Amino acid sequence: MCGIAGLIHKGKSANIGKEMTEMLQAMKHRGPDSTGYALYRAANGNPNDNQYVMRFNVAEPLELADSHKKGAWDIHQAIKDRKRQVDQRLKELGAEIISDEQPREYAFRYVVSYDGELGRLADYIEDLDGVEILSLGHTLELVKDLGDAKTVTQEYNLSEFQGTHAMGHARMATESDVDIRSAHPYWAYPYSDISVVHNGQLTNYWNGRRRLERKGHRFTSDCDSELIAVYVADKLDQGLDLETALRHSVESLDGVFTYLVATGNALGMAKDSMAAKPLVLYEGDDFIAMASEEVAIRSMFPHEIDTMDPYDREVRVWHS
Repeated sequence: MCGIAGLIHKGKSANIGKEMTEMLQAMKHRGPDSTGYALYRAANGNPNDNQYVMRFNVAEPLELADSHKKGAWDIHQAIKDRKRQVDQRLKELGAEIISDEQPREYAFRYVVSYDGELGRLADYIEDLDGVEILSLGHTLELVKDLGDAKTVTQEYNLSEFQGTHAMGHARMATESDVDIRSAHPYWAYPYSDISVVHNGQLTNYWNGRRRLERKGHRFTSDCDSELIAVYVADKLDQGLDLETALRHSVESLDGVFTYLVATGNALGMAKDSMAAKPLVLYEGDDFIAMASEEVAIRSMFPHEIDTMDPYDREVRVWHS
């Protein structure tokens, strides 16, 4: 029942924070438990430079609520301790914190300068108890929290976010907890700027996960959607282009699924052979939008538009 959405502007930046909020809020009925954004800024200069944006959490909202009820564990002090440990580990690896923000008590946004291997940095930070990296990339910023799109946008000040493309997810928790760790989108740990939103269910999740883990990949959750992110990232790492990687996924992943994937300069979609999970697509000359329901796309247009439903096994990719 979850709702997914994606949009991309060709050759320019726009207020993708506001646009994605409007799309997701229009599908609030499909997923009131949590909302997530994968927002992509325009790439400035060399995309392989040493500056990254790291979004990370050091607690879950429910931990704060439980702490108030029990009165036995000072989660507020734990949050301070975990942040201090993150700062120390960044320093140990030679990473410089250029700026830091704290949009919520448990949520942080760092801009860091780092010349080493990204996987080493991500592993060292995530080995800390209670710390979860949401995203680490040159252009990607991944934000997710409990509540609807309007609530999350207000809490994280996303209404003026400028960028080239974005994805979002409105989640109804059916098989896992109502928490941030189980919310979408998923970053393809530890690859820079690759993320996924997904509506459906994979029936070969554990086999696929074990196969990728044997190749050295690491998973940060038990959600089947993360498998798609890591699978696509692995294919890109082998030298495949994004469209070819998505076509491979349609053959390799079992189940019913419609998913969107984004990289630093592209947005793609893929549907399984049964096309059971809905997706509606609008394609203009310089703007593309897609969502689980047409109402999400029409929330941005004051005039009549033409939309279409992608077919089964269909794969498409657009570049910013």
